[in-house]
Amino acid sequence: MKHLLPISLLLATVVLIQQLTLWTDTQFYLTQLTMTGYYSLLIIGLCLLLGYAGQISLGHAGFFAIGGYTSAVLTTRDFSLHLDHPLLVVSDRLGLLMSRADYFGGEIIHFHPWAAAALALAATMIIAYLIGVPVLKLKGHYLAMATLGFGIIIYRVALASPIFGEADGIFEVPAFPLLAGLSISGDFGSRVSNYYIAWVLVAITMFLLLNLINSRVGRGLRAIHGSEEAANAMGINTASYKLRTFILSAVLAALAGVFMTHYSSGIGPSEAGVMQSVRYVAIVAVGGMANLWGALTMGVGLNFMSLRGMFGTYDEAVFGLILITIMLFAPQGLLRLSLFNQLKDLLLPASLKGRLSKPGRKEEDGTA
Repeated sequence: MKHLLPISLLLATVVLIQQLTLWTDTQFYLTQLTMTGYYSLLIIGLCLLLGYAGQISLGHAGFFAIGGYTSAVLTTRDFSLHLDHPLLVVSDRLGLLMSRADYFGGEIIHFHPWAAAALALAATMIIAYLIGVPVLKLKGHYLAMATLGFGIIIYRVALASPIFGEADGIFEVPAFPLLAGLSISGDFGSRVSNYYIAWVLVAITMFLLLNLINSRVGRGLRAIHGSEEAANAMGINTASYKLRTFILSAVLAALAGVFMTHYSSGIGPSEAGVMQSVRYVAIVAVGGMANLWGALTMGVGLNFMSLRGMFGTYDEAVFGLILITIMLFAPQGLLRLSLFNQLKDLLLPASLKGRLSKPGRKEEDGTA
């Protein structure tokens, strides 16, 4: 319940921005803001892994691509010639298949987007488990290099495999139906509804993660981040905690990939590129490693500017420069706790500051 106020403020800000775009006739910004919302899912999931579990990952773009590509393949390929396959027979009886007209007017049979999304997340969990068990035994730059290698593999597979469209990627991905008359798609008429879908999803995820980091699991993760040996001595199963956090973070990245793919009607190999992973790590670093709100704030700002093309052809160079600069001059992130304390001292009345300064409070507001 303690996080309802900041989550409510987040939702109020979302509504205010939408109204501002309406009054100023700049609703075209909602397209980039919706995409920013989906990327934010990955960012806050990566923040949980980096900042609270202390495990660096340079392969999260790979998990994003696994989610997006799996859902895209299952919802665009025609399975009508393979309906006698046992798996497709079972899927058909379970109602997981559907038919629609393709680009040329012919009928194709494919997986329902909900079924495709469930399979994409299941595949991500399995791959994250298989990768996480051996890789999370490594530490520091060894772990970073191992996850980087995983990201490179996913990128090359997406780029070279005909089933994934090679360099062209996959297009004509259908809309993702949610409720009657409500779906995730890039249709112009659904621009406002899609904006709210993305940010309500972000708000729900933030609420769940804030509660997680304040739970016994969250305290265990902070103990691991502080000293893995000490956490082990305290009886914390560090291997299990790290693996479950890695899988949860990967699933959030894959979920972002699924929704982003259906929203943009396609996905290409650039989404799995190594520089995408560097971009995500840079955003988390500049927002503050153990700062969910900081990562979300900087993720919104930097992703929106990037999607609007403000960095031009220097886009990737800008994120690389940001990462170097932050590591040299502000390793705790620009929105570190001291900055929040300064703002709190400046803006809040003394009575409210006292309540917010109770012991342990800084660990409960997602900015520890």
